[in-house]
Amino acid sequence: MSAGDEQAGGTSAPAGGAADEVSYPSYLALGELLSLQRPRSEPEHPDELLFIVVHQASELWFKVILHELRTLLAALERHETMFAVIAIGRVNALVRIVTGQLSALDTLPPQRFAQFRGYLGTSSGSQSVQFRAIEALSGLREPHFLHALTEHGPMPPLVQEALDRPTLQSLFERHLEHEGATLESLYTGPAPTPLFLLAEGLLEYEQQFARWRFLHVQMVERIIGPVTGGTGGTMGARYLQRTVAQRFFPNLWAVRSRFYGAPSSGGEGGGA
Repeated sequence: MSAGDEQAGGTSAPAGGAADEVSYPSYLALGELLSLQRPRSEPEHPDELLFIVVHQASELWFKVILHELRTLLAALERHETMFAVIAIGRVNALVRIVTGQLSALDTLPPQRFAQFRGYLGTSSGSQSVQFRAIEALSGLREPHFLHALTEHGPMPPLVQEALDRPTLQSLFERHLEHEGATLESLYTGPAPTPLFLLAEGLLEYEQQFARWRFLHVQMVERIIGPVTGGTGGTMGARYLQRTVAQRFFPNLWAVRSRFYGAPSSGGEGGGA
């Protein structure tokens, strides 16, 4: 069954009985969900709830992003261009949501965060297994990244599963070969094609991801300053700054140089 068959068929609700007993709170498990915000500060700091909710919400969105990235990878493996275009469009929408949430933490003044930061212990965003899996599934294979994955313990199975899959860039380039196209041909035809839209969607994903990284650095510096170390033993903002230049699709960036007479190897960014 193809992706199209699955989406067209869908699933139908039961005629009666159990479906009639489902309510909004029970379907969303709101009782359990709303009990998972557990501030540790004593007395409870009024800003800690915001801090917890932003990070928990991010993890929920990370779960959806991983799901949609797997959908994208499957579409590329089946050589279904338009389903891949739709999938990357949804992924980009999700990344924009996660990025937008950071603005809530911009409202947390440094002196107030300092009042409950000690209760975080050694917890750190660098310990997010889902975020690491997103990076791996997207194609990140830098030595520093791979070292960081096992620096404080064994490789998480979710991350290892992502590392065992082909990168997004390699699957995209295999798909281009299957379709009889090249990176250069996407930008030299008489009109935009579905493959062109897919390429630009992938590049937008990289830009959105880099924008999240940049704003995350800015938010961290705004709250704890540029040289304060992270709670998990990292270098804080200095560590995060190193990640902004990481790229998933260096070949998609590099191909642009060919239209200006420059060599395309390396894939490093430059001025417009």
